[in-house]
Amino acid sequence: MAKAYFAGGCFWGVEFYMKRIPGVVNVISGYSGGDEENPTYEDVCSKKTGHAETVEVEYDDKKVKYADLVWTFFRIHDFTQVNRQGPDIGVQYRSEIFYVNEEQRIDATEIIEDLKGRGYDVATQLTPFKAFWPAEDYHQNYYDKKGGEPYCHYLRNI
Repeated sequence: MAKAYFAGGCFWGVEFYMKRIPGVVNVISGYSGGDEENPTYEDVCSKKTGHAETVEVEYDDKKVKYADLVWTFFRIHDFTQVNRQGPDIGVQYRSEIFYVNEEQRIDATEIIEDLKGRGYDVATQLTPFKAFWPAEDYHQNYYDKKGGEPYCHYLRNI
């Protein structure tokens, strides 16, 4: 099993789509990219932690490639927006990929360069992974528990 970390606006929508990819075995909503240890949702919303709403994707790398996860990530959110997705505004809603090794960094970089070559103004940050803090239980599997589909995320062609 391998892990990948993506921040693309509200983690509920990113989680919703990532967990539907064949080969993904678990997705956890949480926080990454900041300095505060074990932050709460309220801490992150204060915009003082530096964290982004992030999902941890555990996947079987024999069934799905990291690059496929990255392409899905770009397809489900507006990667040209800075510190927002739809009505959600703030640094915690930024677009960011946290890579755990050099192979992930290379794959993500190649996809970003591909998108730029197609004329997209990619705002997604590419950052070495440091730590991940799971969000509170009520944030996990949000749309599966609530019903419905994400309001900021949808599959688009790029």
